[in-house]
Amino acid sequence: MTDRSHFITVGHFYATHLKRLGLSLEGNVSQGMERRIMEPTINRPGLALSGFYNYFASKRIQVIGAAEQSYLRSLEIKLLACRLRGLFANNIPCLIVARGFSVSSLLLEEAQHHGTPVFRTNMVTMRFINAATIALEFEFAPTLTEHGSMVDILGVGVLIRGASGIGKSECVLGLIERGYSLVSDDITRIRFVEGRELVGMASDITKFHMEVRGIGIINVAAVFGIGSVRIEKRVDLVVTLKDWRELEDVDRIGLDTDFYDILGVKIPHVILPVKMGRDMGRLVEVAALDQKLKSMGSNSAVEFNQRLLQIMSVHRAK
Repeated sequence: MTDRSHFITVGHFYATHLKRLGLSLEGNVSQGMERRIMEPTINRPGLALSGFYNYFASKRIQVIGAAEQSYLRSLEIKLLACRLRGLFANNIPCLIVARGFSVSSLLLEEAQHHGTPVFRTNMVTMRFINAATIALEFEFAPTLTEHGSMVDILGVGVLIRGASGIGKSECVLGLIERGYSLVSDDITRIRFVEGRELVGMASDITKFHMEVRGIGIINVAAVFGIGSVRIEKRVDLVVTLKDWRELEDVDRIGLDTDFYDILGVKIPHVILPVKMGRDMGRLVEVAALDQKLKSMGSNSAVEFNQRLLQIMSVHRAK
């Protein structure tokens, strides 16, 4: 199932990112939190404050920095009220005052009259814009839900797929016992962040928890320690567990690389046959370590094949 957020509410943005962005709410606490942010970027309303509204990006979060503050302070009270009224009349999602500047009572009056939330941050304007843009890009990133578990094996994010009851959770549990970290169990949410990488995470409800058949729900962080869990991880490898009787042919050399498509990104893919007595956790671990070697430029199958070809060419020469 794929989803791309077309908007987020101001309330969600504030609650999710207030600590990271140093946001504090000015004026009425409950006012305007349901307003929608429609675009994942920030706008500085310099031209709008001067009365020019052609091409005004009103669907974006508006930020006032030192330049805008200096301009507003230069205006007479009546003109200032007119310009602020015009800004808020454009139904902007919210206004954020940067650099810790105080928020004037006149600005708050106009904002409350139009039901627009006003926030303040001590961050320098450009640093805030950069940080907020990254946060918004994450919120608006295309998202997909995969039926599978995810674990971090020495920096390699592995998504473990397979039919229900094939042993995904048991495999992940074995990896956690070896010292690796759980990202998600059974259901993994994947975001395509900044158009360059896939990031997997658990849902808010199942975060840090696992369902183990016969035992029930366990809190992994409580049982194995806080080092046994991760909030999110880049997806580097997909492993599919499949009953060995369903596989007609199993790759025994590894020269041909298979890929699994997630949101248009091709991720290296390994299919592991599941059979009674096989240590699937150990096999997934080896697959992850082999993928780490490949990412560093070392491919064991290719190197072995080249060595074999060299030996064959020597024998032919004789």
